[in-house]
Amino acid sequence: MRRLPLSLLAASLMLAIGTANAATQTTVPAAAVKSAEQLRDKAMSDNTGYQIVESLTTEVGPRLAGSPADARGREWAIAKFKALGFDKVYTEEVSYPLWERRSEHAEIVAPFPQPLALIALGYSAATPKGGLTAEVVRFDSLDALKKADPASVKGKIVFVDAHMTRQKDGRDYAIGSGVRVGGPVIASKMGAAAFLLRSAGTDAHSRTPHTGVTGFKDPKDAIPAAALSNPDADQLTRVLAYGKPVSIKLDLDCGITGTYKGANVIGEVTGKKHPDQVVVIGGHLDSWDPGTGAIDDGAGVAIAMAAGKLIHDMPQRPDRTIRVIAFANEEMGLWGGRAYAEKHAAEVSKFQLGSESDFGARKVWRMGASVKPEARGAIDQIAKMLAPIGVDYDGKMPGGGGSDLSQMHAKGMAALSLTQDGTDYFDFHHTANDTLDKIDPKELAQNVAVYATFSYMAAQADGDFGSAPGAFANDGAEE
Repeated sequence: MRRLPLSLLAASLMLAIGTANAATQTTVPAAAVKSAEQLRDKAMSDNTGYQIVESLTTEVGPRLAGSPADARGREWAIAKFKALGFDKVYTEEVSYPLWERRSEHAEIVAPFPQPLALIALGYSAATPKGGLTAEVVRFDSLDALKKADPASVKGKIVFVDAHMTRQKDGRDYAIGSGVRVGGPVIASKMGAAAFLLRSAGTDAHSRTPHTGVTGFKDPKDAIPAAALSNPDADQLTRVLAYGKPVSIKLDLDCGITGTYKGANVIGEVTGKKHPDQVVVIGGHLDSWDPGTGAIDDGAGVAIAMAAGKLIHDMPQRPDRTIRVIAFANEEMGLWGGRAYAEKHAAEVSKFQLGSESDFGARKVWRMGASVKPEARGAIDQIAKMLAPIGVDYDGKMPGGGGSDLSQMHAKGMAALSLTQDGTDYFDFHHTANDTLDKIDPKELAQNVAVYATFSYMAAQADGDFGSAPGAFANDGAEE
């Protein structure tokens, strides 16, 4: 056999290695990039998403998990998927505790009698019939409550007065939600009679309290728990500043009444080459009951449905399946997302890429990704396609997948984080003001364009994004 000169042999080896490395890189073909550009531009002027969220909030309205409206919402979603032309529409059962809200009332009875605007929190226990009256003890943070002497709390109404401020990325919600979820549990263990918090919201001048879930896992451990509107929290703090004992009468009629069987509702656009491989997007179908669940999360459901519809209507079907999920009962503990992840964990390698919309309907301004290193090139291509419509790519930010899909990400699904502008989101979140007028149709269309574009490009990619069991453990993605 004729020997190659050393320099030629080295060059041949380098070429071979380069070819092999190129073969392992995930990229989006040029033709798919061109089609994605056309899809993006069409979505930016399409009003399908707004029509969907208008339909949901008008025809169904608020959708508290387990309520009669929950069932109407599921039927609406099934019918809407079919009307939009999805190839396959089905449900997957989700069971969870049935918590019901019936009424809530509170008033300062001493030293300065006056009513308070408040709302019961999810999994709160009821007060005794006729209500309970107890002295209030105030803490300015969750840490302060944790450090308190239990004797100073026992038999009293704990009030945690932690403040949130407006942030574009909504990061202060960790403060408010931390108090709301963890505070009642801590207060219960310390022997408190009940728990109040300053609403986890940023609307300083609105007497619309923000509801949300507590961290109670067992009804036997639950105590009455509620959120005061921000002005009422201010008022209670002023009353306490007089230095006199302050007593509140709290009357909550709510609680867990059994187990409910709901369902995730799923629509698919079947892939033509790899129908068993899926790009998954979605939102959660349930909402809290004071408003109509427009920004939380009717918008997310509408964004995902509209994105799937636009991909369905393209001249050629995508190579992989586009799966849109309207998740059940996110609000009281990610029940739909957790059930979905448990059911599909063994199939995680078939999940190409995923992301859920659950942060309102303002414009998407930032993208992060959790993918294998060899797929960063494809992510760069997606980022370049989204940049002209206002989305910046943060290469250091992990992709958590959104609220419910964080559970599939935890199983190993490659995921994006697509951050909407949340500057005023927590003005309306979980309140009676979560209504359709808070959604700008053009901003919603930009969201649809983002989801349709990334979903299509991921579906057409040559190669995968790295989904595998445990692939992204401890990547720091937000849940």
